[in-house]
Amino acid sequence: MKVYSIEQWHDGLLNGTIDVSLYYQQLQKEALFQQKRLNALTTICFQTPPQDLIFNSLLAGVPYVLKDNICTYQIPTTASSRMLKDFIPVYDAHVVQRLKQENACLIGKASMDELSMGSTNMTAITGPVYNPWDTKRIAGGSSGGSASLVASGLVPFALGTDTGDSIRRPAGFCGVIGMKPTWGLISRYGIIPYAASLDAVGVLTRSVQDLSIVLEKIAGYDFHDMTSSRLSIPHYRQNLSLDISNVKVAIIQNIVDILEDDRIKTLFQNCVSLLKKAGATVHNITFSQTYLEAIFPVYQIIANSEATSHHASLDGIKYGFQSQGQNLEEMIVHTRSQGFHPNIQQRFILGSLALKQENQEKMFKKAQKVRRLIVEDIQKILKTYDIVMIPNGDGIAPLIEEAKSQSHTLVDDFLIIANLAGLPSLTLPCGFVDDMPVAVNLMGRCFDEQTVLNCAYTLESMMPYCRQYAKGERNDV
Repeated sequence: MKVYSIEQWHDGLLNGTIDVSLYYQQLQKEALFQQKRLNALTTICFQTPPQDLIFNSLLAGVPYVLKDNICTYQIPTTASSRMLKDFIPVYDAHVVQRLKQENACLIGKASMDELSMGSTNMTAITGPVYNPWDTKRIAGGSSGGSASLVASGLVPFALGTDTGDSIRRPAGFCGVIGMKPTWGLISRYGIIPYAASLDAVGVLTRSVQDLSIVLEKIAGYDFHDMTSSRLSIPHYRQNLSLDISNVKVAIIQNIVDILEDDRIKTLFQNCVSLLKKAGATVHNITFSQTYLEAIFPVYQIIANSEATSHHASLDGIKYGFQSQGQNLEEMIVHTRSQGFHPNIQQRFILGSLALKQENQEKMFKKAQKVRRLIVEDIQKILKTYDIVMIPNGDGIAPLIEEAKSQSHTLVDDFLIIANLAGLPSLTLPCGFVDDMPVAVNLMGRCFDEQTVLNCAYTLESMMPYCRQYAKGERNDV
């Protein structure tokens, strides 16, 4: 099956070189093959284009997938959780409404870490998602299904959500582009939440140009979501530019220094050189080590406290999975014990602990205060610099068995700052180590997605990874 970018698809429709009916027949077969290979879909639904499809949008007829915490009318939305395995929404999320207006075609819902709580995509009720570059490795999470399917070439774009690094981490592991935009740029109406003060809807694609197209179509104010911004949305694709001569880039040197793999460090330094060659001003700076070490515990306390509050309603009474008991309390205890993966139960326990009245001052409120200090520090850096660039991680996607015991690192933790501060953050492939993708991360000022996109667009134009996908072996199923 031929793999298209969004613009290639649109051009093919206009000049008549694409037979839409034949393509979707091939796509259905490919979806079944990739599902056997990657286990990345929770639902295959295949909304095919109408016969009288009007090509008045770049997204008309374009197939895509959604992370399975994004509500879809009359299509199951499980958040990869046993608790919601039979949940069928009676409305579409705002982003789904936007894509329907563009005549994009949803072909499936993508697997995820249960309720978005994880970074491996191994806690889904349907089992782990596999990396298309090497199916013995994880895709990353929590938006691992979305990243894996875009990286396989099945669809040109997918939507995910990002609470800590849930789009950018799997994007890096799978060799695609993933962006978490500014908090509030995209409505979260119809999104099953993890942590409301951190959550953002984002996009995964195989090129910066495709990402800018989708971002522009789904961004904007929504009266259903009072946290959504009323700012006008720029023409991101039209404004893409290779001129970054006025851009100032900060490299967090104490992050780069702790990379253990010299090959990843070399690929990162190549990106630094390319930015300089393109005319950007690049300086090495240091981020507070104290704040760096505080990022993860602050995130854990705030995110899991908010998640505990959000999901208190998942008790087996109102809807969802239900286990029986001799009384109401026993029924709820059995339901929540059997309905959630042990990893998710641990997060709820931490959140409940932090929210207990006697602990709030020394845990939840203290975490909020430290969050403010971290945010102030990164905002101070962004007063001088337009972009902060770091490696997207300190290693390639781990083998599934290794991932079960692998812990977070300080390099990974820095990605969380974009969520704590609500900043736009984009991951871009920059090379391969042991035949697996490696990436860099670009973070910018609030609502300055254009500068982030332009820097990524410039880097992409100077490297051979634009529109790459993992072809896969037909005998690895």
